[in-house]
Amino acid sequence: MASSRIEELPDDFEENATLSDIPPKLSKSSQDAAIPSLENMLSQPEAFANRSHSNSGEAGAAMPPAMKEMKQQTVDEVLDEMNRIPLFMTNLDNVDGPDGGNIQLEALRAMAYEGTRAEIAGNFREQGNEAAKQKLWKDAREFYDRALHSLRMSDDELQKAKGGEGPSEFEVLDVDEEEDKKKERQIQEASLVNRALCNLEMSTAALTDELMLHALLLLILSAENYGACNRDCAAVLKLNSKNVKAWYRSATACLALDKVPEAEDACSRGLEFDPSNAALKTLSTKIAARKKYLEDLRDARRKREERERKEQEALKVALKARNITTRTTTKAPDMEDATISLTDPLDPASILRIPTVLLYPLHAQSDFIKRFADIENLAMHLEYILPLPWDEKREYTLDSVECYVETVSGGLVKTGKNMELHRILGSGKVEVVDGLLKINVVPKAKAKLWIEKFKEQKGR
Repeated sequence: MASSRIEELPDDFEENATLSDIPPKLSKSSQDAAIPSLENMLSQPEAFANRSHSNSGEAGAAMPPAMKEMKQQTVDEVLDEMNRIPLFMTNLDNVDGPDGGNIQLEALRAMAYEGTRAEIAGNFREQGNEAAKQKLWKDAREFYDRALHSLRMSDDELQKAKGGEGPSEFEVLDVDEEEDKKKERQIQEASLVNRALCNLEMSTAALTDELMLHALLLLILSAENYGACNRDCAAVLKLNSKNVKAWYRSATACLALDKVPEAEDACSRGLEFDPSNAALKTLSTKIAARKKYLEDLRDARRKREERERKEQEALKVALKARNITTRTTTKAPDMEDATISLTDPLDPASILRIPTVLLYPLHAQSDFIKRFADIENLAMHLEYILPLPWDEKREYTLDSVECYVETVSGGLVKTGKNMELHRILGSGKVEVVDGLLKINVVPKAKAKLWIEKFKEQKGR
């Protein structure tokens, strides 16, 4: 057993101790300077590799070949080289080496295709399931795509994916072909029905994505995903018509697209195989509610269209009975909700109201009367419109103005201010263009001059 001995310090130790032998404490800046940076180490590997030996006067070890090669590279080149190593990869850009390939990365990719076709597809499906649990629907769908693709690959394609060149290099596996085919079918069915779920969830997510700006694009993307969901479900049901999940997801996608009959059919078929399925029962209730809502909408639309048709017929009868001529052009003004109408839209004998604009051509001004009743006269409206706020000379008063309406032939007809509108329009000389009646209002003193100018413009 080794013995240990504690020696006592001599009495004169404190007197003989030399404080100057203690190395001075380095400042923070000196400490930072003493610590080499990564760039310095990469640019001067020899200096840092042999630092301890040079301080002691001993010869340093020879620089490894890899370090010598690294010495010839810049920092960026070294970092790019590290990015080609799977463990240190930070992005997938520029991962290929000088020869255009990356052996390590290709080896990792080939590992995904190790084993039988069923094992490869099953591995991708499991990865898809893990992504789906985390609600990473896009990633999950990609894994299910790979699972299905691996099941569809030919022997040559599968061997190339494993890194081989052809059938001659096939690995020999002791498998039960019948059992393997059964597994492949099960994996195919599961991958399809789960991919349908991904498409279903991605459709819902697209409709609530605030980053998307165009509503139409959202609808297109959602419809595409719902369509993909239905196609996957159809493929599943070809493999197994009793797959309740496929019936449920197909019904959900159809309901989202307002294909209610198809949704009803899919839901009822699913309930045939699993009558106690709570999800299908709930979905059936939603389908029934949506069906009633859409039927109510169609019924309301039909009634509205029928009423509009009757109103248009009543208006035509009213205009014809009053001998009022109308005409439409391609340059109709925007009058918002101002239209020719009846006080009782379904009664042609009720009061007719016509949008009218009063024009002041000598001053390029106008006033708009939204509903000029055919039993009213111009004086009734001029009383509250005149005097005009811009008429500084007070040329426009009820007694000092005259009113003119353009005729069908392009001329002018003077209208009495006390004449009811239906008499003005019923003469057959005046027409209502684009649902708007135009009446020119001019001062009596300037009426003759304005009429002459009007005729000149018309070429009369």
